[in-house]
Amino acid sequence: MQLRPMTLACALALPLSANAQADTARTARDLDEVVVTATRTPVSANAVLAPVEVIDRDMIVRSQARSLPELLRGRAGVAISNQGGPGKLTTLFMRGAESDHVLVLVDGVRIGSATSGLVSFQDLPLSMIDRVEIVRGPRSSLYGSEAIGGVIQVFTRRDRGGIAPRATATVGSHGRREASAGIGGGSGTTWFGVDAAHQRTDGINACDVATPTPFDGGCFIAAPQPDADGYRNRSLSLRGGIDLGETFELTAQALLAEGENEFDGDFTDYSETTQQVLGARATWTVSDALTVQLGAGRNTDASDNFLGDAFTGYFETDRDSASLQADLSLAADHLLTFGADWLRDRVESDTTFDRTERDNRAAFAQYQGVLGAHSLQAALRHDDNQQFGEATTGNAAWGLSLGGGWRVSAGYGTAFKAPTFNELYYPFFGNPDLRPEESRSWEAGVALDAGAVAWRLDAFDTRVDDLIAYDAALFLPNNIERAQLRGAELGIDAEVAAWAMSGSVSVLDTENRSGGFNDGNELPRRARRSARLDVDRAFGDLRLGLTGVAEGARFDDVANTRRLGGYATFDVRAEYSLTAAWTVQARLANVLDRDYETASFYNLPGREWFLTLRWEPAQ
Repeated sequence: MQLRPMTLACALALPLSANAQADTARTARDLDEVVVTATRTPVSANAVLAPVEVIDRDMIVRSQARSLPELLRGRAGVAISNQGGPGKLTTLFMRGAESDHVLVLVDGVRIGSATSGLVSFQDLPLSMIDRVEIVRGPRSSLYGSEAIGGVIQVFTRRDRGGIAPRATATVGSHGRREASAGIGGGSGTTWFGVDAAHQRTDGINACDVATPTPFDGGCFIAAPQPDADGYRNRSLSLRGGIDLGETFELTAQALLAEGENEFDGDFTDYSETTQQVLGARATWTVSDALTVQLGAGRNTDASDNFLGDAFTGYFETDRDSASLQADLSLAADHLLTFGADWLRDRVESDTTFDRTERDNRAAFAQYQGVLGAHSLQAALRHDDNQQFGEATTGNAAWGLSLGGGWRVSAGYGTAFKAPTFNELYYPFFGNPDLRPEESRSWEAGVALDAGAVAWRLDAFDTRVDDLIAYDAALFLPNNIERAQLRGAELGIDAEVAAWAMSGSVSVLDTENRSGGFNDGNELPRRARRSARLDVDRAFGDLRLGLTGVAEGARFDDVANTRRLGGYATFDVRAEYSLTAAWTVQARLANVLDRDYETASFYNLPGREWFLTLRWEPAQ
């Protein structure tokens, strides 16, 4: 979402007024960390009432992560499950909610498969990402379906200032070869950016089963397939914007990522995938008090599947969306946001679905205000879905600045998740009478921002009803399950003796409350304890860093009979600036060569090395 400088300044005046006593260092940091995902308006990260985390471009480059799942792994409230290494199916759980209970946006455009309900995180090219915003907790009151556990928004790169080129090249373990190049910039009223990237790896043996059976879970193979399963990804990103006069701005972007993925399977063992995101936005600054935005986009998620050279089927889903939003300043420190959203999901496949299209229309409104030391936020949304009918969701949050950088907050929100096309219409399996899954959440937090040290502790309790699961009485999926998700998250940023430190600790308690044999069990693939620590320091032209991720044990199945052990991994990295434009980076991942799984039977890489040469002249 592009914002004119005047619009941004006016929006920032609202949240920052509650922290007028902040010291200079903290104010500078706030101005750099502006988030839009939590409220659909630009707000200082320090003033957002919801728990948020921002990963900017400098942090992405410094981490030397090779993929988006790797960048997100171990962060507060986030659990990642991977099935066999780079490019393989990767699912993400937030605050213990289901993997399809997290809404994902790219430049404001909703993405994900309308058939499976999952997002192909592994296919989104990290080299083209400018920043990632993570918002934990329900946000259906602003975005509708899927935002039960939270929202993740990916922003592609934005180029301002003089026109400048850039390029990188990486080699590493398992035949890793990567290259990217781009150019971008602007002057006056226009800007543009173009980036292309290629990634290839021979991969590892995805499945590790000595004596498998076809339906034993995990890989679903009848005999071991001990070969390396490779992955390739080609991507292209185009962006641009223009200011038409003093009050009108147009922006547009396109992202295309094509993958080739090998894996172990008896029915399908190779797929060619496409992720495409198109979007455009017009912003009209009507006056100092009113800004209007009109946006539209399309996400295409497609795969052609093969067994050897034999074609086995294809799936393609399109998600067309449009939104109209107005932000009205009622008075100083009081902002009203209201608008309408439209979404259409369509499916094309050689599998015959009973229905291949549905529309969703919605209207929403939100109030944000500051009354002295008190901050308020309230939102309400009504969705009308062509398939399952109507749903109304809301949330309310309150914060109190106590002085000295201290703040407390509390909130309540409801959310829902629409059934997927597979659950509704898959031949002989779908149930068109399914209702949306629904949730209600309470949360409370306390935070301290003391300049050199900042931390935030949040606790939450979420109840999810009408969870969709297989019903043996109907031989179909049905709304028969319930769950309770409780936990706490602690995030810390500090600078100690010139070392920059960022860490998080998450505690999670999930409980199946559906009755029957699995009542009281933990939900699968969610660890009760997890933590991440990033440490970096610069010594002139040399920078050193370390990332540690630890997760406790978890179960891989709803019956809690298949246990996955806990683990801890450590990555070390270094980078050296050869000149102002040239940098060399080196990283050793999983230094201790830890053997672990996040999904039963699926291998993950052991110790790996990566070497990167980066060229990025100053603008």
